[in-house]
Amino acid sequence: MSYRFLKGHGTENDFVVLPDPDGSVHGDLAAERVRALCDRRAGLGADGVLRAVHRGDGWFMDYRNADGSVSEMCGNGVRVLARYLHDHEGEPFPMRIQTRAGVKVLDAAGEEYTADMGAPEVLGETEVSVGDRAWAARHVSMGNPHAVAFVDDLADAGSLLEPPAHDAEIYPDGVNVEFVVRRGEHHVAMRVHERGSGETRSCGTGACAVAVATALADGAPRGTAYRVDVPGGTLCIVWTEDDRVLMTGPAVLVAEGVTDL
Repeated sequence: MSYRFLKGHGTENDFVVLPDPDGSVHGDLAAERVRALCDRRAGLGADGVLRAVHRGDGWFMDYRNADGSVSEMCGNGVRVLARYLHDHEGEPFPMRIQTRAGVKVLDAAGEEYTADMGAPEVLGETEVSVGDRAWAARHVSMGNPHAVAFVDDLADAGSLLEPPAHDAEIYPDGVNVEFVVRRGEHHVAMRVHERGSGETRSCGTGACAVAVATALADGAPRGTAYRVDVPGGTLCIVWTEDDRVLMTGPAVLVAEGVTDL
C-alpha cells in the first residue's frame, strides 16, 4: 500500500505527517509502521509521527513517539500540524486541534506559531540521575510528564543515549527529562531526553515545563516571557496570569511524497 506523507520540524524536532482525514488509510496506527517511518537509516527519519484525522467539526492529532508508543501531547508537533492544516487543508487561524491532552488553540504571525498549551500542573519535587550523578527535579505535567533538573553544565547530562533514571512510582509510563542551565535574566538553555524517542533537538512541552519551573524558582510574575534555547533553535514561553502556557516558535514543512513503508 502506498500513501502520502509530509516531513516537517519545529526547532529541528522533526516529524512525519500522515494525512488521514477519515481514518481509512492508517486506522489504529501500528507501532511497526511508526518505527519504520522514523528510522533514520531505512526510513524517512523522525522523532515521531503526526497523524491528521478529521473528527466531528475539527482535526485530531494522533501522535506517536519514534518507538511506536502513544503520547498524550507534542508541543512542537502541534505547531507543525497546524502549519500542515493551514497550508494543505485550508484551515484558518486561530485553529483548534484536538489532542489526547485536550484541545489546543493555535495562531500564527508570519513564520511564528503560538500554541495555547493550557494550564500546567506542578506536582512537586522528584529526582533524576545519570550514571552516578543525581539532581533534584521539578515534576511538571503539560498533559505529558516532565522532570526539570537545573545543572551546572548541559554536558553533565552525558550522552542521553539511555533514559535518565527516575522514580518509576511517580512516572509509571516514563518521563521526559529536561536538563537546564541559566543563560541570563528570563533566559535558559536545555537538553532533553524524550521518552520513546531519546535525545531530541527540541521538545515543545519540555520547554513549557522548563519555563514554568524556572518562573517558580525565580518568583517571576505571571506574564513574564522566558526564552528557552534548545539545540535546534529558540522557543518563547509565557505563563499567563490566567494560568495558560503560551508557546511560540517556528513550524516548517520541508518535503512531501509517497511511501509504502
